[in-house]
Amino acid sequence: MNILTFLLIVLHIAVSLVLILVVLLQTGKRADLAGAFGGGGSQTAFGARGAATFLSKATTISAVLFMITSIWLGVRFGSESGSSVVQDTGTVPVSGAPALPAPTAPAPAPAGGIPVAPAPAPAQPAAPPAGNAQNPPPAQTPPAAPK
Repeated sequence: MNILTFLLIVLHIAVSLVLILVVLLQTGKRADLAGAFGGGGSQTAFGARGAATFLSKATTISAVLFMITSIWLGVRFGSESGSSVVQDTGTVPVSGAPALPAPTAPAPAPAGGIPVAPAPAPAQPAAPPAGNAQNPPPAQTPPAAPK
């Protein structure tokens, strides 16, 4: 690691701490009941707080510096590995996972060249209930149609 990278990391940590500090030192914007409904100081040019304070300017500057150093460090260290996580994934299924069925060959096209949909499978009759054969379950009747 060269000296420039080390200084950039130190600057990034310092900007992070300053950003945390200035955000925590600020007071909320009209946190009372009138502020919830937009009241208080609406007749002034800059609102009830006045022009931007030192802390709000410091927050903006430190936030911009934090974003710049984050992007710079991300670009600097993002290309070190040279490989992707997606490329490193294996194709071996997990031992508990079921295997996929083997692919089947498509059916040959009919002589006319027009594809035909496969016929639906015949309906299977329902299996008899596994209960007492003497007392079958009551048959369900469909509801009567409105007249």
